Amino acid sequence: MKNKSERYIPLVVTVGQVAIFPYYIVWLKEVSLTFTLFAWFFAAFSFAAAWGYRVFQSKKNKNNTYISFIYSGMGFVYILVGCIKNSLEFLPYAALLLQIILGFLQGYFRAWHIEQKTYRLHNVHHYLIVGVTMIGFSFVKIISPVVFITVFGIVLFVCGFWSFIRNKIAEVI
Repeated sequence: MKNKSERYIPLVVTVGQVAIFPYYIVWLKEVSLTFTLFAWFFAAFSFAAAWGYRVFQSKKNKNNTYISFIYSGMGFVYILVGCIKNSLEFLPYAALLLQIILGFLQGYFRAWHIEQKTYRLHNVHHYLIVGVTMIGFSFVKIISPVVFITVFGIVLFVCGFWSFIRNKIAEVI
């Protein structure tokens, strides 16, 4: 492995997505007015994830991935979710759009991650770290789930920025 950021950032992203997922579900439940709408949101997410996965798989040059922009895009969506007020009338439409964008980015990331050398090692560490993280989160008392979602969005945004800088430095050297 060339540098530690290539090794650890995908692990941070996968662990963070699973650890933040319960908080995201709570936010999505508050946004959706009925179970039907909630189910439609997840259907849109799943279809978009399949689309993102397929887009990456159909790329001819898989080394040129734009993965730093994928991290930043996911971070931007999580930050936006944290900033949206629940009292807006157009919130279900915005949530649908966010579900599609987030699903596409996560599908693309998953397809890219599977191609990495450390993927099998990440799978083992992923389950262990998620378990420890969720136990840790159970002791933290925060009223709103958007706090966790926003913090994770900032972490993803920083990961994307750091990955972009590392790639630019590697191109120069």
